[in-house]
Amino acid sequence: MKLSVGLKVANTLSLTPQLQQAIRLLQLSSLELEQEIQIQLDSNPLLEKVEEESSIESLQQLQEQESKDLTKELNADHLPDDLPVDTDWDEVYTHQSTAMERPEFEEREDNRQGHTSLKEHMLAQINLLHFSPVDKLTAYCIVDALDEKGFLDAEISEIVQSVTHLLTQMNYDVELEEDEVLVVLKHIQRLDPVGVGSRHLAECLSLQVDVLPNETAYKNEALALLKHYELLVSNELPKLLKQTGLNAEQLKSAVDLLKTLKAYPGVEFAEKDVDYQIPDVVVSKKNDAWHVQLNPDVMPKLRVNSFYANMIRRADQSEDNQYLRNQMLEAKNFIKSVDERHKTLLKVATCIVQHQREFLEVGAEGMKPLVLREVAEEVELHESTVSRVTTNKYLLTPRGLFELKYFFSSHVGTTSGGEASSTAIRAKIKKLVAEENPRKPLSDNTIANLLKEDGIDVARRTVAKYRESLNIPSSSDRKVLI
Repeated sequence: MKLSVGLKVANTLSLTPQLQQAIRLLQLSSLELEQEIQIQLDSNPLLEKVEEESSIESLQQLQEQESKDLTKELNADHLPDDLPVDTDWDEVYTHQSTAMERPEFEEREDNRQGHTSLKEHMLAQINLLHFSPVDKLTAYCIVDALDEKGFLDAEISEIVQSVTHLLTQMNYDVELEEDEVLVVLKHIQRLDPVGVGSRHLAECLSLQVDVLPNETAYKNEALALLKHYELLVSNELPKLLKQTGLNAEQLKSAVDLLKTLKAYPGVEFAEKDVDYQIPDVVVSKKNDAWHVQLNPDVMPKLRVNSFYANMIRRADQSEDNQYLRNQMLEAKNFIKSVDERHKTLLKVATCIVQHQREFLEVGAEGMKPLVLREVAEEVELHESTVSRVTTNKYLLTPRGLFELKYFFSSHVGTTSGGEASSTAIRAKIKKLVAEENPRKPLSDNTIANLLKEDGIDVARRTVAKYRESLNIPSSSDRKVLI
């Protein structure tokens, strides 16, 4: 075997650190990008954010000029009748219309209050009642056992056991019975909101009906319905009419009265976590054309710090100079990666808007079938790149805020040989159900036939799948006899 040395030319694909950074920035959301930029700003002295020019410097210059004019006039031989002052009355109390007087900039007192939980609300009322120490301790244990809906999430025997244990620790020689706990519970159920501490929905609604004025129409009929709550929930209206002795008109009016009540009295005290999303791209219509632009609020303006960049000397190979060179190279690469991210995002969003113009015009029913591969081919990017760009990115349209992934959907064949988006089909099903006769709701087979008449060829199983994804009950559960 003979050993020899030779040259060979071959093409290889390698991910450079700059390319890895660009790929990673593509899939970051606007909040994650902001955090990443802040990390780079803290670690790289040659990278800085371009802040908007403030008027502080010009204001200082104006004040210095006014001070010089004031000193000049005070040192004059003859003083004028009206000496200049620092501030005129009109400068403080002006009646001229300014942009800051618009409602969105109007200064108002911040009268927002902190969130009050259900238990805090109930304990504040209990402390005002003339309860004995044992009854107050019992009330505290009952409130502590409330769930987020306001229902009592414990058995009466468990409340008795808890109170007895606490009384023993406090050296109280008192025997507590379940009837005493029930008396305290009835007091709590009458507090605001009425129905708190109920053990089930029927009891909660009965308490709210019971506190209504006696002259309330159909109050007794509503109480009669709640005695047969199982039949009402299962929508067995013929049995309900027979056992309550009510006619169809009375039953309908009683049900309407029950719908005005609070099914879960504790929900209004629940602290709601609002998930705010900042749009990355904004779409607006101007002169009958849709314009796509990046949200300037999430577009950071970065640049290389000129002060440190001027300290770099070309021929200097010292450690400090080499550090500045490396940091400047990293800063330039990071700025380039952020800029490429914005360009790619704008390119992909523009392509999506071009495909979904009908959605912007008419709504979800105008959604066209679209897959990542189609967009990738049009913008000349890899499919994985388009997937990264559309992840956790949001598009603000006149119809609301949508994630870019929302505009991609599978397709179903039409009778004319075309394709229909699954999102558009769901919207059509929702519209058909909303317009149906509640006495004769549309079955899945009927909906499939109606869609077929509209040119969309879908099977009954597909309609059932889409209906369930929209949380729409079956035709038998939607049926209303009154």
